Amino acid sequence: MEYALWAPLYEQIARDLGFPFEREELGRDRLDALLPAEARVRPLERVRDRLRGRDVVVVGAAPGAGPPPLWRLPAGHDRIAVVAADSATGACLDAGIVPTAIVTDLDGPVPPEVTANRRGALVVVHAHGDNLAAVEEWVPQFPGELVGSWAGPPTTSLIDVGGFTDGDRATYLADASGARSILLWGFDFSHVDESDEATKQRKSAKLRWAERALDELVSRGHTPIRVWARDGSTSAYPLGKSVESTR
Repeated sequence: MEYALWAPLYEQIARDLGFPFEREELGRDRLDALLPAEARVRPLERVRDRLRGRDVVVVGAAPGAGPPPLWRLPAGHDRIAVVAADSATGACLDAGIVPTAIVTDLDGPVPPEVTANRRGALVVVHAHGDNLAAVEEWVPQFPGELVGSWAGPPTTSLIDVGGFTDGDRATYLADASGARSILLWGFDFSHVDESDEATKQRKSAKLRWAERALDELVSRGHTPIRVWARDGSTSAYPLGKSVESTR
């Protein structure tokens, strides 16, 4: 989605959840400084090179979801790309699946993402006002191809195609990259696996916005989006719902 179409919704999210834009700018500047020179060149085009024209499976990390059973896809899905949302990367690797791309703000287990990056996965690292320490720690440790993103106007070196949490941001990215279709696995907006009530409420609020972000993409995007159920069936979004790692 074009930034001008996405920005008004993100402004509502930032006001509701209390994200000062000045902090977002700090994240942008630090990520840009830490990315290697090659990661700041043609960022969106390099993602498109991997996803354009392919059937993209976006993998979230809903409780109990596990890795996507790619072998259950019907005939005709012959050009599959897997995009893992943050902590879903580990489940993919455990099943022998190296994601085509990973979308992460580094708040899940990062070592599996570094491992997948070493094995060829492109990692889209998202910087925001709450993850400066993680950006500092982990960006220099990725050995493979990187792309940077942030929650403001795209620059020559950082992208913003829309999306709020890792899973819906991965879906926006697939749409912006010219995917042939998008299939959501491991998405559940309704359940938060968290015992602390304040944290649970915070995460639930983020997931409500993530759901709204996907609804917005369906209304404005160009790519068919379906939800993949555990019984192997698929349905047009929004009949299924989603959780992945949240901001």
